[in-house]
Amino acid sequence: MLVSVAAYAWLYGWKFAVGLVALIAVHELGHVFALRRRGVAAGLPVFLPFLGAFVSMKEMPKSVYVEAETALAGPAVGALGALAVAAAADTTGSGLLRALAFTGFLLNLFNLLPVLPLDGGRAAAALNPVVWWICLGGVLIWEVISPHPVLLLILVLGGFETYRRWRHRHDPASTAYFALTTQQRRRIAAAYIGLVLFCGIGTALAYIPRDLPS
Repeated sequence: MLVSVAAYAWLYGWKFAVGLVALIAVHELGHVFALRRRGVAAGLPVFLPFLGAFVSMKEMPKSVYVEAETALAGPAVGALGALAVAAAADTTGSGLLRALAFTGFLLNLFNLLPVLPLDGGRAAAALNPVVWWICLGGVLIWEVISPHPVLLLILVLGGFETYRRWRHRHDPASTAYFALTTQQRRRIAAAYIGLVLFCGIGTALAYIPRDLPS
């Protein structure tokens, strides 16, 4: 965590770095609390400079519904953290806090992309796994047009995980894991769409337009 603060401080200054890492921590702790509440053993967040952080699970969730629910807990709590920062920015008029709020909303929105291993990809498993392939194709086009190492990493990890799950989708254990009631599917869909809208609107409202120097 401290290494991440130092890495971001090198590019953005220590105040922004501390705020950014704190917002990432809030997001990841949302996963931790939700997983432990569901009885899934989970460690504390592990930070990777310039890549964010992740929570290691010592066991798999018992169903895709639990996986989707605990995956969406991260963006949900993270978006609330960004909202709190945005409220503080409006109260104080701080440009730094507003920039942090924008970044927080944007990071949580990015995490909701329906592609593995992002949170949105884990939620998409409860909707329709076909979405994985569609979004992987979109990320591939994005990477070709505007290459970025993070997108490349998502393509590699997401492609491997998607292929593994898709290949074993008809196995008895996999069939039981992905079994969902209509009500559960609707809950995940409503939560996912609501979070996308919330983070999208928050990103737009916190955006600070900048004029490029002529």
